[in-house]
Amino acid sequence: MRFALLGDHRDGLDFAAAVAASGRHELRLYSGPAPGLAYLQRLGIAPRSVGELEEVLSDAALDAVIVASGPALRAGQLRRALQSEFHVLCVHPADPSPDLAYEAALLQADAGFVLLPLLPAALHPGFAGVGRLVQAGPPPRFLELEIWSTEEVLLGAEDESGKPGLPAWDVLRLIGGEIAEVYLQTTQAELLPGQPLLLSGRFLSGLVFQATYVPDQSEARWRLSLVTTTGRATLFLERGWPGPSRWTYTDERGAERTEIFDPFDPWSALLEHFEQEVEVASIRRVHQRPLARSLVEDPPALAWQDELRALELDDAARRSAEKGRVSTLDLQETTEEATFKGTMTLVGCSLIWLTLVVLIVSVWVPPLAWAILPLLAIFMAMQALRWVVPTSNEEKKPPPAAEIPPAAPDTRIRPG
Repeated sequence: MRFALLGDHRDGLDFAAAVAASGRHELRLYSGPAPGLAYLQRLGIAPRSVGELEEVLSDAALDAVIVASGPALRAGQLRRALQSEFHVLCVHPADPSPDLAYEAALLQADAGFVLLPLLPAALHPGFAGVGRLVQAGPPPRFLELEIWSTEEVLLGAEDESGKPGLPAWDVLRLIGGEIAEVYLQTTQAELLPGQPLLLSGRFLSGLVFQATYVPDQSEARWRLSLVTTTGRATLFLERGWPGPSRWTYTDERGAERTEIFDPFDPWSALLEHFEQEVEVASIRRVHQRPLARSLVEDPPALAWQDELRALELDDAARRSAEKGRVSTLDLQETTEEATFKGTMTLVGCSLIWLTLVVLIVSVWVPPLAWAILPLLAIFMAMQALRWVVPTSNEEKKPPPAAEIPPAAPDTRIRPG
């Protein structure tokens, strides 16, 4: 595939370097500040520099866009890249507000291309292993996350909007599932850089958690602990993210076990995941129906839903810090099914109100009474449409493998 990089955010530059180093793809274009291009050139990567965004998006040879621009440009460039029907990867946070993430999810659903955040933590073998352990074994009693950083721990602290975010929401959700409520304690009544933070909350499953964020320390480290009926299991990243890690736990026989993980290359892992998602999206566009079970039975390890939830949780944490109380999340779906049913509900309510207005006005204009029955008939017909839309379970149920013809190659994807 041929990639374009927009902007010089460090995560975008590192992912672009992984793209070029893979040997399978090409970083074709760069549009952004001069220091970003100089950084790539020092790595031996020489993309063509383009000044205008529209010139980048009009390149017919392009397959994917990495949105890594500054906070002021990020939302607009993400929107334009999706409207131009490219596969898109975007740095996190995409925007201080989750509204952009909702809009991006709808654009991606219409276009059918891949949209991923640059959030590789969920792909770490240690975190993934903890997630599988929680799903397979007895439910844990308590989850604890501790992050020490040698620099600022907040994300987007340089943004002029004054709405920074917290890291590792994707890790917490990978282990415990969806989060129902959060409570953030700070030294001041708002989320500001340079201060330690204590976050607590509860998952929908009932599992409670606590996360500690400590900036400006002499050393960086991550520690994830699970308290179970057999003791405490701990994943320790002694040099911080994404360094080597040690997983210590007690097995079913009461013996203490230890597993060692080498330093993790997050961007190569994310690139491999992106390639898999592009392949799946390509087959979906060809067949316009669900894929074989081997491709869709498990949710992907990383999806745009992770970005959406992270922005929602950041928003909830900021509200909690400002108001000094627990902030509850109203989790919204962004699937095509949920959007359709929401629209039908809105239109149905409008028809009921219109019928009531017509009934009242018909007292003075009797011929309008003839419109009441047709309006009610339209309302009933629209309610019947809900049976046309398959449920989530039906959408996920794959057809027999024998019914799916061989996949044709995606003509947009070219070898690097």
